[in-house]
Amino acid sequence: MSAVKVNKKRSIEDTPIVFIGAGNLATNLAKALYCKGFRIVQVYSRTEEAASALARQVEADYTTNLEEINTSARLYVVALKDSAFEELLPAIVAGKPKDALMVHTAGSLPMSIWQGQTEHYGVFYPMQTFSKQRETEFTEIPFFIEASSPTDVELLKNIAGTLSERVYEADSEQRKSLHLAAVFCCNFTNHMYALSAKLLKKYDLPFDVMLPLIDETARKVHELEPKDAQTGPAIRYDENVIGNHLKMLSDEPGMQKLYELISRSIYENNG
Repeated sequence: MSAVKVNKKRSIEDTPIVFIGAGNLATNLAKALYCKGFRIVQVYSRTEEAASALARQVEADYTTNLEEINTSARLYVVALKDSAFEELLPAIVAGKPKDALMVHTAGSLPMSIWQGQTEHYGVFYPMQTFSKQRETEFTEIPFFIEASSPTDVELLKNIAGTLSERVYEADSEQRKSLHLAAVFCCNFTNHMYALSAKLLKKYDLPFDVMLPLIDETARKVHELEPKDAQTGPAIRYDENVIGNHLKMLSDEPGMQKLYELISRSIYENNG
């Protein structure tokens, strides 16, 4: 998998886009495209609050009714939970123009989910963690593109290329692996922050004392292989330290078990 050379077209921003979904990813992506001059013509969400909030920010219409989704757009970006997407798919594609390109933004869903539902389809996957409360800078975010035809691939590459310098083509199997790896890198890591905050609160300590450590840990893997950056008692399996930590967690059996499993995994994978 290699980086794609992006050829930007002057008229690409004229592509009328409908966003189906107004969650964390949709909000950040729609706002980023809007700031680049793209025409977001409509936003759909199940709730009026979410749909109207995003629509205001990108000067678009909004709807909470799938039957009222604009049928004259060129690109439909579906950014819904996987289960909701699969449930609503027939209604999403109903009545849309044959030349419209329908894409989802999920790392975990194959492109084939569109087959038999619409003629032009693909995947537009920005691999990043998003929150509505925090505006994301897209320049360094990798986009992974897949589409049903070379023409559709080119369109998506050009759109992604207006936002990011890192645009790749990746098939569904590659993207599924990326998503799994991202769960370990991001979601599980953030859960460790939450558990750390819970422990610190117990001892009346603020979580922000951990921020320099968190920042340095992240910086190190820009220069070192993650395996080479590993430190701590588990890498040498220091039984005294590990034993004391496990005793401290005796009133938190879930965290105690997690500590033991991760310590063992670190030791076994760094031997």
